[in-house]
Amino acid sequence: MKLYNTLTRRPEDFEPLDGRIVRMYTCGPTVYDVAHIGNLRTFVFSDLLARTLAFLGWEVRNVMNITDVDDKTIAGAQARGLTLREYTQTYEQLFFEDLRTIGIRPAWKYPRATEHISDMIRLAQTLVEKGHAYVREGSVYFDISTFPRYGALSGVSATAGQVYSRLEADEYDRDDVRDFALWKAARPGEPSWDSPWGPGRPGWHIECSVMSTKYLGNTLDIHVGGVDLVFPHHENEIAQTEAATGESFVRFWVHVEHLLVDGQKMSKSLGNFYTLRDLIARGYEPKAIRHQLMTAHYRKQLNFTLDGLAQSTAAIFRLWDFADRLEEVGREGEISDETADVISTAERDFEAALRDDVNVPGALAVVFDLVRAVNPRLARDETTQGDAQAVLGFLKRADDVLGIMEHDRGALDADVERLIAERDQARKARDFDRADRIRAELANRGIILEDTPHGTRWRRSFDVG
Repeated sequence: MKLYNTLTRRPEDFEPLDGRIVRMYTCGPTVYDVAHIGNLRTFVFSDLLARTLAFLGWEVRNVMNITDVDDKTIAGAQARGLTLREYTQTYEQLFFEDLRTIGIRPAWKYPRATEHISDMIRLAQTLVEKGHAYVREGSVYFDISTFPRYGALSGVSATAGQVYSRLEADEYDRDDVRDFALWKAARPGEPSWDSPWGPGRPGWHIECSVMSTKYLGNTLDIHVGGVDLVFPHHENEIAQTEAATGESFVRFWVHVEHLLVDGQKMSKSLGNFYTLRDLIARGYEPKAIRHQLMTAHYRKQLNFTLDGLAQSTAAIFRLWDFADRLEEVGREGEISDETADVISTAERDFEAALRDDVNVPGALAVVFDLVRAVNPRLARDETTQGDAQAVLGFLKRADDVLGIMEHDRGALDADVERLIAERDQARKARDFDRADRIRAELANRGIILEDTPHGTRWRRSFDVG
């Protein structure tokens, strides 16, 4: 499998370090608000990567952290008059609901930062003892000058003072503006924990170093995050972890590009800021939203639009309808040579796309190519049960990676069922005007009827209001 490594800036052959278990860490949410679709793009990709690795035969141990203590969570709790845990647990629960809704499989572990404070203190102590960190007025800072390899991931020079000043500015005193906080002395009214340097709380960067190595060991196979985290977060993770352990921290750094909305950066002020809940409230299917987030390769910017989401909705509904029709095939018979060839080609091309730097758009194209190849015989009622079960088998294997096929057609209202029955009676009585009027009325309600040799089928409209 080829996987692009941000550290080396090229695709490389990937194998887990021990040849069997992939140790993978994903930078998870800061639970101060509901996740937006830009966040979800990264989390959906992490899910796709974990599914791909499992599809290719490896065991995956994926850890995703929950950041429940930082400046944003503290400010939010203070503004609401809540304890930190009271505030963050609400958004943590909403985050997990969103993951389930959009079809993201649970990670192996979800450690919370506040449950690992003692581990963070120990790491900071180790760095002080090794001469990589220093104490100032109850805070502890990493000394970037002691780590010559700083900047290898991002290409940002350790002498770029103005960049550091902009990105890392805070009210704490440091020897150098480039240094970053491992431990922050307590401020009035903020939650704090006891430490050798007095009460305080961890810096953001140290949280991921501790939670990743605690559960996955000193060297990770893969570390996933949004491209916005390359600097300074991931650069700082490397510095503090390798300075403490003396070992290589991450073998493959994998970063997901930005998501745009209507060609612009997502912003509440522009009115193009969406959460999963916003889109579902507008009537969009969660799996269609997942599909839309998969339509661009993870290393390319994705331009998210409502028109594109409508196209994803149509694509998903057509795929579901195709699978439903296969389930209804009644013609007995074994799989044909033609169908066997189509499936063999699809299996080969689907795996090849995934092995090529997790090319999910390419894998999706393979699935829809198969649909186009099988549909003509299905429409002519030439598909056998052997054909249908073989195609459904491929779709199930593909969906173990894609996660878009599971669906519930849903029950029809009694009134709609009555109209469908009335239309059937009108057609039998050759009252085609009445049948056409009922069909048009149902279409206005979002129910599309299709007359087949096996009777009338219904599906929901692709259109979204």
